[in-house]
Amino acid sequence: MRIAVAHNPDRSWTAPIMSLAPGIILSCLVALAAFGLEAVEVRLSGHRFIENLVLAILIGTLIRSLVSLSEVFKPGIRFCEKFILEVAIVLLGASISVQALKAAGPALVLGIIGTVVVAIAVSYGIGRALGLNRKLATLVACGNSICGNSAIAAAAPVIDAEPHDIASAIAFTAVLGVIMVLALPLALVGLGMTGAQYGVLSGLTVYAVPQVLAAAQPGGVIAVQTGTLVKLIRVMMLGPVLFALGMTMRSGSSGAKVKLRHIAPWFIIGFALMMALRSAGAFPEEFIEPLAHTSNALTVLAMAALGLSVDIRSLGRAGGRVVATAVLSIAALTAIALALIFALQIG
Repeated sequence: MRIAVAHNPDRSWTAPIMSLAPGIILSCLVALAAFGLEAVEVRLSGHRFIENLVLAILIGTLIRSLVSLSEVFKPGIRFCEKFILEVAIVLLGASISVQALKAAGPALVLGIIGTVVVAIAVSYGIGRALGLNRKLATLVACGNSICGNSAIAAAAPVIDAEPHDIASAIAFTAVLGVIMVLALPLALVGLGMTGAQYGVLSGLTVYAVPQVLAAAQPGGVIAVQTGTLVKLIRVMMLGPVLFALGMTMRSGSSGAKVKLRHIAPWFIIGFALMMALRSAGAFPEEFIEPLAHTSNALTVLAMAALGLSVDIRSLGRAGGRVVATAVLSIAALTAIALALIFALQIG
């Protein structure tokens, strides 16, 4: 006699959620610690010398570098690092109007495009001069010039990159991206930059969108808004660059195709839509500040997850030539960005 075993339909949809729980909880704890340390900092000194976004990165990175995290945490950490971040960026669009985009002007937009093109060429040239193979040099150039890990991950299948090359390229963006976030605010003081100038510098030189938010925050609201706008225009260059790579570097006739999500990621479309709705007056004014606070809280959570993904020790495993290429490329990109700010007389 056969005995029928009842199927539990709840288990099928709860399993993926439960797999995310450990990583999400750990990321939330790191984010709460960042908020708590910032509160202590303000209570003791009256100022926020290190913002919650940066504290979240530091705490997460410290944990990841000192402790071997179990695999059970990784799905939730990746979820926070990617999806939560993208939601935060969409909500951030409600705090920026189309008027801000118009204020950027065609000169700045063309300058951003030119910066990306020149930076890719310079970074690729540095990599090849230091002995990197074509594919690895291309990955480093795309990561440095556009949007770090996202650009590397998007470019890798297009040029049929080897797994070890991808790992080496991602290692430098993970660690040096955090270093840029921590070091860039020194330019605000050392160069006496205005909020708009510092926002442009942040948007042009920092790898990932959430890192731009962290790096630009010391410059104030104008720096954050300008940096985000510049960075998103820079990210939009990923589509044209991938098409160019697909035409010039695809291996064989079976090369990977460029997908629509590489050209127009959903969060950029969502960001633009929220910006348009804000400009059209669709959001009551009293909603804007809560949306901005929500975006910030989600960004801190994403930054906590980002920190939990960064192992300082990975930099040593990436290889000296990759590290040298990355450092020289960052220096070149910073010089190009400063030249653009000077040339356009951004005030």
